[in-house]
Amino acid sequence: MPKVSPELLSILRCPVTGSPLVQEGDELVASVAAADGEKLRYSIEDGIPLLLPPEMLAAAHAATSGQHDSKA
Repeated sequence: MPKVSPELLSILRCPVTGSPLVQEGDELVASVAAADGEKLRYSIEDGIPLLLPPEMLAAAHAATSGQHDSKA
């Protein structure tokens, strides 16, 4: 499980709620719930927190998956 340093964790904030984040396993979780009542979760890949709002995360994954399929 990649561990985010305490120094970095102390300055990171949820991009949606602006609340501090806490690490739970392989994810960072907003300490305050969003408007829908759920706490937003952000994955950590290769030690890097992916702090994209949920609607943008799906688009980012779709865009990057297509880049590796073709060769120039």
